[in-house]
Amino acid sequence: MIESLKNIYAIPDLRRRVFYTFGLLAVYRVGAHIPTPGVDSVALEKFFRAQAGNMLGLVDLFSGGNLSRLTIFALGILPYISASIILQLLTVIWPYLEKLSKEGEIGRNKITQYTRYGTVFLSLIQSAGIAVWIRKQFPEAVSYAPWKFQIMTIMTLTTGTAFIMWLGEQITERGIGNGISLIIYAGIVVGLPRAVVNTFQDYKTGSLGILSILLLVALMVGVVAVVVFVERAQRRIPVQYARRVVGRRMYGGVATHLPLRVNTGGVIPVIFASSILSIPGMFAQATGLSQVSWLGSALHQIDYNMPLYNLLYLVGIVFFCYFYTSIIFNPVDTADNLKKYGGFIPGIRPGRKTAEYIDRILSRITFGGAIYLGLVALLPVFLISGFNVGALPGIGPALQRSLPEFVTSGLGVKFYFGGTSLLIVVGVAMDTVQQVESQLIMRHYDGFLKGSRVRGRRG
Repeated sequence: MIESLKNIYAIPDLRRRVFYTFGLLAVYRVGAHIPTPGVDSVALEKFFRAQAGNMLGLVDLFSGGNLSRLTIFALGILPYISASIILQLLTVIWPYLEKLSKEGEIGRNKITQYTRYGTVFLSLIQSAGIAVWIRKQFPEAVSYAPWKFQIMTIMTLTTGTAFIMWLGEQITERGIGNGISLIIYAGIVVGLPRAVVNTFQDYKTGSLGILSILLLVALMVGVVAVVVFVERAQRRIPVQYARRVVGRRMYGGVATHLPLRVNTGGVIPVIFASSILSIPGMFAQATGLSQVSWLGSALHQIDYNMPLYNLLYLVGIVFFCYFYTSIIFNPVDTADNLKKYGGFIPGIRPGRKTAEYIDRILSRITFGGAIYLGLVALLPVFLISGFNVGALPGIGPALQRSLPEFVTSGLGVKFYFGGTSLLIVVGVAMDTVQQVESQLIMRHYDGFLKGSRVRGRRG
């Protein structure tokens, strides 16, 4: 590791990329401490601290704690994620966008431009809703006239989101890693020192023993190890290339493989599912619809960590795993490319049969990857508080009595990182390290993961 860090510093271009990434992330963290004008951020932070276990706490997690303090980056990157989801859904059902997605770099740039417009539009709506909600819930925290505060909040939060989007694009283009993912990563990781301090405080007060702390550390290391193992897992389909003569040279005749990742979608399905589920509650709170009795009761069933929420969360993860995989990997195109270059899967006819074979295998491993994502996302709920099935209407009380207590009440383990944040942190860290390693390998240096990566390339 130390030698690899020295190699990074020895390569001017890679060193500039790394420093550029850290510099823009530092700018993001500085903006996270600049409050929106005209708001008592202390009162808001106390309120959000009490909402840490519900939907507002989840949204605050993706904003890196900016929403609870109503900083200039309070909306975070969620509008961009929501716009990306909408554009990707429209790509499937709208022929114009589908045609653009197949036009190479020019089409992708056009879709990216539409995503930016959608981000600004959603930011305007969400910032207006937040301004109305604050005026109704915390009139004493607003020091401006209502219309001035409304305009100031909309302009500030929309500009902040547009700036974050620009930071993410600049990191992706000129830095290392995916900029949007790194911004979310940075917002989550800043809570790690606070979690460590809280653990030591619990140890000093006697609420946590040394054995409990060791078990907690072992559990977190084990979960991270499982995440790393599954994220790197692949199903390798053998591919044989036929020999062909071009001019006086012979090509092909080699055996290789087609790698299919178990979790092709990465952490995107988890982010998509949690973002979609956060919309109804946030909209109802911003517009005051949650005060309507029957609507409030219905929305309560999809509150964060409620049984229906957990069920919809799991279903959403499975759905977006298949949906996102179908967008980024097309078995028909893969089969056509294999056929074009003389490749074939032993025992499978080229063309349509190859596409069906790849699609069948991809569907099976994607299901396994979706279940893995759902289990990791719901694991902290089980460890901390269990599944409150008694809140289900009708069958809830009977189901609560029939299930073991450790299922309904949890294990009481203080697992500070939620499943969503854990997947994001580990996944983004792995992707970034692999990109750095690829840069080192291209320049004939050993990477961070030189043993396993070399074997994988020679496969």
